[in-house]
Formats: sequence, C-alpha cells, structure tokens
Amino acid sequence: MQYDIPLPADYDMAIIRRRIVDKGHLLDGFPGLGFKAYLYATRDDAVLPGGTNRYAPFYLWHDGEGMNAFLGGAGFATLARDFGRPAVQMWSVWQTASQGDLAAAVCASREVVPIPDGAWLEGWREREAEAAHTAVTDGALAAVTAFEPAGWTLIRFRLWPDLRAGLTGQACSLYRVGCVAQGAIAR
Repeated sequence: MQYDIPLPADYDMAIIRRRIVDKGHLLDGFPGLGFKAYLYATRDDAVLPGGTNRYAPFYLWHDGEGMNAFLGGAGFATLARDFGRPAVQMWSVWQTASQGDLAAAVCASREVVPIPDGAWLEGWREREAEAAHTAVTDGALAAVTAFEPAGWTLIRFRLWPDLRAGLTGQACSLYRVGCVAQGAIAR
C-alpha cells in the first residue's frame, strides 16, 4: 500500500523530516504490519533527482485487518487532516524477500511496469520471484513485488542501504527513507 502526497515547490521539507522523526516510531509493533517505510523526495535533491517535493510512505501488510485498522485509526485521520485525504494505492503481493536490518535503509526505489495484454501471469510471477531474490543478493534490504489488476501494472519496490541514483528512469521513482517502522511479529 502507498499514498503519495505532492507538496508545493516552496514547501519546507524539514517539516516532513521532523514529522518522520517525531511520528515514525508510533507504528513499531502495529498488528498486521510488516513494515512502513517513511519515504520522501525533495525537488532540489542533487543525488536522487525527483523533480518534486513529496511524502510517499510505503506499507507492507500481513493482512487486510491491520491495514483497515490503520486507515480507520487516529494516525491516518491526522495525516488526512494535515494534508487532505490521499488516494491510497494497493497491490496484491506476489513476492517478498529481505535480509538484514530494515532500519538501515536510506533509499527506496519503486518501479511501475505495465503488464501487457495476454501476458502469462504465472510466468511473470516466477520471474519476479527470481528478480526479488536477485535484488536482495545484490544488496537490497527488502524486495517486494506486487500487481494491481484494475490497471494491470506490476510494482517492484526495494529498500536499499545506500543511495541508488543510477536506478532513476521513467518507470522508476527514488526516495529517501526517513525511517522504517516494523509491525508486530506475525505468529
């Protein structure tokens, strides 16, 4: 799940960074949450050029119950009050892989790829499972692959322990990671 809040060009992004520091820990231990990566981009970032100021957290949920509790809770209500209620994008997860401490993440990449008409989804799913494991082998702390059948798109989300400016492109967005909150351990 992800929502993206575009901010004005003259917005003081120190406000977002402070919000992340002040509120980031509040979702640690949240039931049903795998992780929440607090992502942001700044228009004047020389290393990760994105062109706009944005706040765009990414969530991996273990179940819909936790996601619904979050979206119906006080934290999301406060965000909606402060910035307006954002559209929330949701995908069906195909693959997750991780290694190491997710709190060490400093960069995230999100690639959105259209799934062509007639594509054999099971074949794509198998290739994407390999790609997620390869990303982790190549240094990603987490790799999530998911798809969205309303618009038939695939998403590749990665958390990196270093800045990955070379990944930028038309389909790939890069973000700085303010912190990563991790949910309750699934039993």
